[in-house]
Amino acid sequence: MPATTSAVPPATTRGGPPLPPGGTPRRTAAAPARRAVRRRRRIAAVFLFPALLLLGALVAYPIVFSVIRSMYDASGDTFVGVGNYTQMFQDPATLRAIRNSAIWVVFAPALLTGLGLVLAVLTEKIRWKTAFKLLMFMPMAISFLAAGIIFRLAYEQDPQRGVLNAVTVGIHDSFQGESTSFPTAKSRLGDKQLTKRPDGGYRTARRTEPGQVVNLGLVGVAPKDMPHGARPAAGAAGASAGHGELRGVVYLDFTPGGGGKPGTVDRGERGLPKLTVEAVDSRGKVAGTATTAADGSYRLTGLAPGSYALQLPAKDFAPPYEGIAWLGPALITPAIIGAYMWIWTGFALVLIGAGLSSMPRDVLEAARMDGANEWQVFRRITVPLLGPVLGVVFVTMVINVMKVFDLVYIIAPGPVQQDANVLALQMWLVSFGGGNNQGLGSALGVLLLLLVVPAMALNIRRFRRSQS
Repeated sequence: MPATTSAVPPATTRGGPPLPPGGTPRRTAAAPARRAVRRRRRIAAVFLFPALLLLGALVAYPIVFSVIRSMYDASGDTFVGVGNYTQMFQDPATLRAIRNSAIWVVFAPALLTGLGLVLAVLTEKIRWKTAFKLLMFMPMAISFLAAGIIFRLAYEQDPQRGVLNAVTVGIHDSFQGESTSFPTAKSRLGDKQLTKRPDGGYRTARRTEPGQVVNLGLVGVAPKDMPHGARPAAGAAGASAGHGELRGVVYLDFTPGGGGKPGTVDRGERGLPKLTVEAVDSRGKVAGTATTAADGSYRLTGLAPGSYALQLPAKDFAPPYEGIAWLGPALITPAIIGAYMWIWTGFALVLIGAGLSSMPRDVLEAARMDGANEWQVFRRITVPLLGPVLGVVFVTMVINVMKVFDLVYIIAPGPVQQDANVLALQMWLVSFGGGNNQGLGSALGVLLLLLVVPAMALNIRRFRRSQS
């Protein structure tokens, strides 16, 4: 019978896999994998080193230096601790800058996000939406310096230069009618016929009865301010008054080229058109009103017997309507926020429009099929689904408006710059714009950093959440 052999189990390493024939252990793949990981990390460190070096030199070092510098006085030699921070919150200019920065944070991001959302929804279904978005995004290509110069000119008070006031004056004159007044007109020095009233108007010193002719002469109107349709007053000055009426001319008592007699309507002297003339009775009430014609003539009819004083009311000498004082103390901050919105609305529109394009359309169509109207779809479906995108836009705008500087510096005129002051501008003014106190300026910079960091952290958290 053949000899039987018993099966011998293969040799194994202690606690490991079976040894191959010959007893030599297999090389596992763990060691090469670890070496590959270490190699990739070294390569990544090599590529990251220049970026980390620049980040440290341009970000980390200035932050640390500013924190240290904020604890020294203006000269940088004396340690004052938190003295600059105490002074910062006791300075009225800094408190005004904090207040204006708070106004920016409250209104500008909300308005930009809302406007971007509305425009993105309205342009979603039009064929030329791409061209519209491109047009709205174009201001982003303009520097803040150029945008500030553009809006500084647009906000000019003079309607001949400021486009916004030109539009405002045009609308006002369309509804109220174009008024004619002569702000520089006045009675001749030594004239005893007209006396100036406290409200700025003029009244005759002597009273007269109906049936008389009373000519009222004024001076002080420059030739460039005379209306083009003003005609010579001499022809109407000699007309006689009828029963129960007072008449005469209101004229410029100045003869071009010299000559003429004061108080007399000479040939070549022109009338002042579209002025109001009032007849005031003995009780001080206005009994009649007339408007001067192109030659300055007026005619007050239907007057009862009695004595009257003729009056040129204050509105005849009031400055014409010149629009809104956009660059005044009351409106300077809203005006600059408007310029900021012109620049950044395109950014909000494009970002929200991208989020709107990626929304699931079946949800919107299902809501419409269930009977929801467009407002309900917008409020209950579109806005909630766009919540992450709206949050990113809002937080980004908060960070930007807290650092706004150049628009405020360029648009706000010198006399009202403090009324529009913000933290970034105050930091520059204190440090380099005449204050020469870099200790206090560094403290303002640290304050600005502390206000921006929470918004930045929230934005980073949102980005990480959207990627997970």
